[in-house]
Amino acid sequence: MEGISLSIQDLLADNEYGLSLSLLAGKQGLSHRVTSSRIQKPGLALAGYCEHLHPSRLQVLGNTEISYIQQIDSHIAAKNLAALCNFPISCFIVTKNLLPPQLLLDLADSHDIPVLATPHQSSTFISLITKFLEERLLPTTHLHGVLMDVLGVGVLLSGKSGIGKSECALDLVIRGHRLVADDMVFIKKKMPAVLVGQAEEPLQYLMEIRGLGIINIKDLYGVSAIRDKKIVDMLVELVEWDESREYDRLGVDDSTVTILGIEIPHIVIPVRPGRNLGSIVEVAARNNLLKGMGYHSARDFQERLLARIEVRPLGDEVE
Repeated sequence: MEGISLSIQDLLADNEYGLSLSLLAGKQGLSHRVTSSRIQKPGLALAGYCEHLHPSRLQVLGNTEISYIQQIDSHIAAKNLAALCNFPISCFIVTKNLLPPQLLLDLADSHDIPVLATPHQSSTFISLITKFLEERLLPTTHLHGVLMDVLGVGVLLSGKSGIGKSECALDLVIRGHRLVADDMVFIKKKMPAVLVGQAEEPLQYLMEIRGLGIINIKDLYGVSAIRDKKIVDMLVELVEWDESREYDRLGVDDSTVTILGIEIPHIVIPVRPGRNLGSIVEVAARNNLLKGMGYHSARDFQERLLARIEVRPLGDEVE
């Protein structure tokens, strides 16, 4: 997830995950970046042991941490808090709307460390913030193409502009399959090894057909013809037919392509007049389902063919 980060301001602005955060101190540090989805409770750091402190993680202070600061000697508390705040802490978050010691707020202000508060209990908030960070810190990319749900298989159609991706997708919709995204597909990597594709909100349910313009698949064919997001299971690349190029005619060797570090099956389909691309893509999806169940038709054919070939030693014909 290198290079992906969120600012503390992004946490404050959340209205989807129910973090319910408010700012108590350290306004100048709202631009600090968070790069890890893991959080830390700095109990030992408050006791003076900062060896395994991870400044890039959110530091969550619950009832145990706040009461500990309030109960120990004020000079020791001041020393330990000063040592803690000397680290490049991204943010402190206080749960249960507890009132942190004024000393902590003053040190956070002087070191530009945001201090946020949430009404949630520590366990609840940790669950919410972990889900929020895991979703927002996942690697993403945008690919030019069309994503379809064909018989439950997420088929990403790619190819140069004008090759017929949208027309093929429209044929699949007419056959009863479902559109996820047309023209630009937003893809997010989800752990441990899954790619999830969807359309950007302004383009959702829309498709561009040259000669017709923009059409709304949801309005034309109903909700059964669309889907908000889908796992990408395979990439089907449409290319112009080239007489000088040899295309795979057996399909024994499976080809893959890597997207965001994840390998998925890759099929190249040459395009020329008279080929029904919708039918070919549908068969490719069905074949992918069979492979997932352990049956590979091309390899089965090859094995049966080899079994019929008798290989005799050179001396067999000599009496």
